[in-house]
Amino acid sequence: MSSELEREIARRRTFAIISHPDAGKTTLTEKLLLYGGAIHLAGSVKARRARRHATSDWMELEKERGISVTSSVLQFPYKGHAVNLLDTPGHQDFSEDTYRTLAAADSAVMLIDAAKGVEPQTIKLFKVCRMRGIPIFTFCNKLDRYGRAPLELMDDLEKVLGIRAWPINWPIGSGPDFRGVYDRRTKEVIVFSTEGDHGETEVGEKRIPLASPDIKSLLSEAELEKLNEDIELLDIGGEPFDLELVKKGQLSPMFFGSAMTNFGVRPFLDVFLEMAPTPAPRQTFTGVMEPSNPRFSGFVFKIQANMDANHRDRIAFLRVVSGRYEKGMNAFHSRLGKEVRLAKPSQFMAAERTAIEDAWPGDVIGLFDPGQYRIGDSLATGGLVEFEGVPRFSPEFFAICRTKDPLKRKQMEKGLEQLAEEGTVQIFQQLQMGMKDPIVGVVGALQFEVLQYRIEHEYGANLTLDRLPYSVARWVVGQPFEAKTFDWDGNRQTVQDRDGLPLVLFRDEWALQHAEEKHPELKFVAQAPQLRGTQFVSVA
Repeated sequence: MSSELEREIARRRTFAIISHPDAGKTTLTEKLLLYGGAIHLAGSVKARRARRHATSDWMELEKERGISVTSSVLQFPYKGHAVNLLDTPGHQDFSEDTYRTLAAADSAVMLIDAAKGVEPQTIKLFKVCRMRGIPIFTFCNKLDRYGRAPLELMDDLEKVLGIRAWPINWPIGSGPDFRGVYDRRTKEVIVFSTEGDHGETEVGEKRIPLASPDIKSLLSEAELEKLNEDIELLDIGGEPFDLELVKKGQLSPMFFGSAMTNFGVRPFLDVFLEMAPTPAPRQTFTGVMEPSNPRFSGFVFKIQANMDANHRDRIAFLRVVSGRYEKGMNAFHSRLGKEVRLAKPSQFMAAERTAIEDAWPGDVIGLFDPGQYRIGDSLATGGLVEFEGVPRFSPEFFAICRTKDPLKRKQMEKGLEQLAEEGTVQIFQQLQMGMKDPIVGVVGALQFEVLQYRIEHEYGANLTLDRLPYSVARWVVGQPFEAKTFDWDGNRQTVQDRDGLPLVLFRDEWALQHAEEKHPELKFVAQAPQLRGTQFVSVA
């Protein structure tokens, strides 16, 4: 391995932030960018009428609703590190995008609302992280409000998620009395300045050893007594910190703070980047691809259309796995079976992009996509490489898609095709006589609203969605399958996917079970056959 490749791998940190909606994920993302020097003034997500919006929320619908519905790629330097922050949707109806983004991450920051503890969406996303074996760091947020006791939050992680937490720091006070944190490794108290500008700029910090006689000038006797009691409890009841267990995803370093006021953000960022892993190898169908392999390789985990409304472009987000990417290079495209030019490379700060000359393992780059990429595609120099494990999802909500203006049908079809390439929706063709309108399938019902919004604002067509009573989709494999001879009694409907493969939409699990009993010669599967480089996941 060249010394340059080795050095660049050591500098990289690529991670995703996961949480339940409203835990403060977009706010924390914004503050990490602030401390990383990527932005100079943090916008308030709460102030929807304000001039500024969260940097990571670039879609107009996100700004209007005050929620994140797409993943953003945010890259910035910090203290010698090259940081790739993969911001993910907070709303559970868009967890599909989050699951795919986790395939490109090497670690995850799990954000917990200190008042609510572990919540349902957090549990789902934690399971995906655990399944992939990636390190998980916990940040307990909203300490500026009264919440549950820190020991309760630790207990919650162990009982609900089955992972032990090791507090790296410990809060001093809570709610309006949240003063700072105690760093258990350096045995220092970090007190934050209460004179601020509502979290728009970096907060002042003062560090002093707990054993210093000057500590009494910063903390009251009651605060000192409570802190010493808590430290004694942690030291007596806990085991020594083990970074190897963290790397295996079996122990979660725990931090406390308030993303809204910036209290605890810098202490978290400093330690996290020190402990977080460098770019990890990825599994291919023929073995493991190490980052240190000089051969360039990577995989597409996200496609986004119309990031630049003026140019109607489409960007394929590629995670670099090994070697060095160089501008203008060619690579072998696994699915197409031919060499392609990796054109117009860029890196991102949400929707803002910067042209780049090269990229290294762990980096996420945007490639101009003329329609040749799909989620899960692998690219490599020197011949065929196919990576495993980019999730695809069997949809759970379905609707017939029509345009209100027949003259806008071509715009509707183009928009649906592009959003299907993104993985936002799946498109199915009806097979019954005279049924020409496409069926769209989504994982979360709110995706229908995003679909209508984007088709109208990006393609100029107004949609009508007629919801269908189905909740289960299964591809059909096994014996030769004739859709016309497969009975349809209202509980199911046969359709084709974009690759011409037959699948059946069932009203519920009972209808699926009935079909399995009635047609033992057929096999109904949740994963589309003959598609490699993808992995189907149940979001239940």
